[in-house]
Amino acid sequence: MTPVSYKILVVDDDTDILRLLAMRLQTAGYEVQSATSAEQALALAATNKPHLVVTDLRMGGMNGLALFDTLHQDDPGLPVIILTAHGSIPDAVEATQRGVFGFLTKPFDSKDLLKQVADALRIAQPEIGKTTSEDDAWRMEFVTRSPNIESILQQAKMAAISDASILIRGESGTGKEMLARAIHRASPRRNKPFVAINCGAVPESLLESELFGHAKGAFTGATRDHKGLFQAADGGTLFLDEIGDMPLPIQVKMLRVLQERIVRPVGSTQNTPVDVRIIAATHRNLAEMMEDGHFREDLYYRLNVVTLELPALSARREDIPLLASHFLTLNAQRYGKQVHGFAPDALELLVSAPWPGNIRQLQNIIEQAVVLCTTPLITTSLLQKGLNWRRAGDGIAPFDEARRNFERDYLARLLKATNGSVTQAARLAQRNRTEFYKLLDRHQLTPSLFKTEE
Repeated sequence: MTPVSYKILVVDDDTDILRLLAMRLQTAGYEVQSATSAEQALALAATNKPHLVVTDLRMGGMNGLALFDTLHQDDPGLPVIILTAHGSIPDAVEATQRGVFGFLTKPFDSKDLLKQVADALRIAQPEIGKTTSEDDAWRMEFVTRSPNIESILQQAKMAAISDASILIRGESGTGKEMLARAIHRASPRRNKPFVAINCGAVPESLLESELFGHAKGAFTGATRDHKGLFQAADGGTLFLDEIGDMPLPIQVKMLRVLQERIVRPVGSTQNTPVDVRIIAATHRNLAEMMEDGHFREDLYYRLNVVTLELPALSARREDIPLLASHFLTLNAQRYGKQVHGFAPDALELLVSAPWPGNIRQLQNIIEQAVVLCTTPLITTSLLQKGLNWRRAGDGIAPFDEARRNFERDYLARLLKATNGSVTQAARLAQRNRTEFYKLLDRHQLTPSLFKTEE
């Protein structure tokens, strides 16, 4: 068993210590991911599950013990080693009583660090080949700590093993296609094509040809034979998004394909056998459409063998900080921006927003905020620009909220203008340093985050 098989997540807001930790562990053969905050660590852990976490105790924002508690809510067996320059017996006792595997003080001894790492991995992961990281690869796109979503994913994995048709219901932007792709990856068809089409985005005159194909000369412009998506997905999975928008005449032909497992291209007299697993999705109520005569009852029951319903983002608010941190990390890397997190009020705004566009809307707003952000923290005003929403019904913020937002943004601008110098910022604000520090504490603004490298 070689250590290169193990993934270790190291967390420290001191970039020099972080670099040293990563170097020591990489030299020993481990795969290392680095995070400069607990929030960033949670985003990384959600997308690439580590076998061990080594974290600083005292950091800006969430501290090491809070990070440990959050990680252990999802994975109680994940070993965590706490590293701190402020080592003391009470800290060590509290950490070990709460289940932290090890406790080291800075400056750390490399031999002690590597010994604790090896011990933790040996106890927690005795057989690396039997870890669940490969088993969980099918759901790698899902960032969640929601019990509801976990339950849906468990059902999806069980359904994936069968060849039953699956109907995914949920509002636009909840991740229906992402779940369909996950089911395909978990199924025996994983090595065959996954083909997707939005039934509401293709004109009725073209949808039949897109799905079933057409023969040369079937209509004006049909200059050659064309294989439809059923044939393209042969052996794999065909995802029919917004199935409720499918016209009734095409529903009839769809039912025939599902019953007989053959397709007849438009303008052809030849039938072609197909072996395709159908996953359909809709944000509409198909049962009501069926009663109104807008959706065929026989097709509904063909598609609705297994039903999975994705909740709106507003019904899984515990995932919003995790998703926001995940999107922030991805977009900060994509655009090369030094953005480390959210101001406290900004995170509060995200959690309390209505999110009619669900995860797709959240992703879009975080990307916009990262692009426009000029400070290390994303502020409430940046998010409100994207949300175009305030908690007051008439669009005017309450007085206390408006004053708090102004105060925070004003302080952030001062720190940015003075390169994080509290002395200069206090002088510009005509406040003494003690009062100024109290203002910074009130808004949880850390001056060091505003320092730029020379």
